[in-house]
Amino acid sequence: MEVLYGLHPVEEALRSGTGRLDRIAIARERRDAKLEHLAILARAANIRVSLEPREQLTRLAKTDMHQGVVAFLRDRQFLTIEDLLAAKPLHQRRFFLALDGVEDPHNLGALLRTADGAGVDGILLPERRSAPISATVAKTSAGASEHVRIARVTNLVRSLEQMKKANIWIVGLDERGTPDYTDFDFVTTDCCLVLGREGAGLHDLVKKTCDHLLRIPMAGQVSSLNVSVAGAVVMYEAMRQRRGSSVQQETAPTKPAKKPKGLGSI
Repeated sequence: MEVLYGLHPVEEALRSGTGRLDRIAIARERRDAKLEHLAILARAANIRVSLEPREQLTRLAKTDMHQGVVAFLRDRQFLTIEDLLAAKPLHQRRFFLALDGVEDPHNLGALLRTADGAGVDGILLPERRSAPISATVAKTSAGASEHVRIARVTNLVRSLEQMKKANIWIVGLDERGTPDYTDFDFVTTDCCLVLGREGAGLHDLVKKTCDHLLRIPMAGQVSSLNVSVAGAVVMYEAMRQRRGSSVQQETAPTKPAKKPKGLGSI
């Protein structure tokens, strides 16, 4: 069983409808409207709810930051890259995220939360050299880890090559890359954004696999941003470009119909 804790992560696990939620334990000592509402939602979904001492919840969650609720989920079934490629995109063009060795659970959780908010179609995580989807990741993602579509892959480079064969551009983020991320066209291409390790960036083979390497210009003395912050900057730039393109298409004036030949004025 996977342990999940915190009001927002548990509520999002309920809303996700994945069927992974097995039971919920609520602190006997803390009874408020939010927990009562959570219990009502769980019982309506035929999920067991128990009242237990707060100390027991702390032992189960291995932290006292559980906010009075701990949930138990069945093991996650990860998708395959074929699943991601076969799914209908959220927008006109597909946009994926690949993480090359992000091992800090707080960074991973923050990236999953941003990916959900920015409308990313799916995420590639390598089986090795990657933080697992843990309770810490779920809590940091505010429950977004239950909504985003995640594929675990054995070999990230091979998976990126498979994406290229599906006409998806592989776009890495690197402080020595060109052009700036704002100059890249995220509107007319299907693409996969690749983010590298904390501190070290992309592995050499992953970097060589990328079709483009983009950079975030820095005005200060530090050469790069934290990976979760950098990922958020670029994901929302892609979302901004795509949303702007959609608005332009919706508001573009329609051309007047041509008058059929041979007809005079009415």
